[in-house]
Amino acid sequence: MNWTTPGKLRTKGIIGMNRRNIHYIGRYNDRRLYPLVDDKLQTKLLAQRYNITTPALIGTVSTQFGIKHMRRILDGHSGFVIKPAKGSGGKGILVIERLEGEHYVKPSGTHLTLRDVERHVSNILSGLYSLGGSPDVALVEGLIDFDESFSAYTYEGVPDIRVIVFKGYPVMAMMRLSTAASDGKANLHQGAVGVGIDIASGQAIRGVQFDRSRHDHPDTGHELASLHIDNWRTLLELAASCHEMTSLGYLGTDMVLDRQHGPMLLELNARPGLAIQMANGEGLRNRLDLIEQQADGVPPAQRVDFAQHHFARRSELESTREASA
Repeated sequence: MNWTTPGKLRTKGIIGMNRRNIHYIGRYNDRRLYPLVDDKLQTKLLAQRYNITTPALIGTVSTQFGIKHMRRILDGHSGFVIKPAKGSGGKGILVIERLEGEHYVKPSGTHLTLRDVERHVSNILSGLYSLGGSPDVALVEGLIDFDESFSAYTYEGVPDIRVIVFKGYPVMAMMRLSTAASDGKANLHQGAVGVGIDIASGQAIRGVQFDRSRHDHPDTGHELASLHIDNWRTLLELAASCHEMTSLGYLGTDMVLDRQHGPMLLELNARPGLAIQMANGEGLRNRLDLIEQQADGVPPAQRVDFAQHHFARRSELESTREASA
């Protein structure tokens, strides 16, 4: 699908950064609430108060002096994730899959020493990965036991699900699949595959990589048409409830599916990107316009009902598979 002129973009309901920033973020997100989502530690603590499941917090390191306690913090945990509390775009996230002797092993197979891990934590604290380069805190979280049904759709990393939530309504969703090009990270700008997800069913409807349509995973070769997210209704209700949790009107919720705990909240974003429109082959404008017409005070479950009824889509991937059969 080629969107080459402003007129065509408007026809598809595509919103750009100016409209997103002024009409939605500026109007519906109180800036004083941003720290709740810009700081992952605050988000995690807030989620715990609202009984929203997040990855287990193993520990935190807030000072360079505290780095000497890393061995004690990591003791007994063969797999874990270290991330900057104020990081963005997946920067500074270190995933350790297992322990082999004295070495910590990344999903890629790279071996790190304790000194390597300590150096990474030191870089986090110094603000190397934080917004604006400000001093940061390192979070150590439990490794996600992600649902093996997605292993054929991803390369080394854990796939996550981004849902745009507007006034508490789940408006549009996509799954981000890590690739060799994205170095195992679920980051579209680095080459991850974005898969549009039907709000009504949790079924994959379209795939894209580097802004081009994609019908299979570039590394595993597995087709995307069969991708379906279980516990989809539960995931949408979790996303919708983040509106009450943060009081933000326009936000992106990032979630994963854990084999033991089901949908889990990874982080929130008060300024979510717009690539989700490309992944879905549809703009946000019409959906957001419809939500603006709805009354406030509707419970999360009813908001999800509304979204699933009004935003259902037929898969483009299925039609492509049928045509080639």
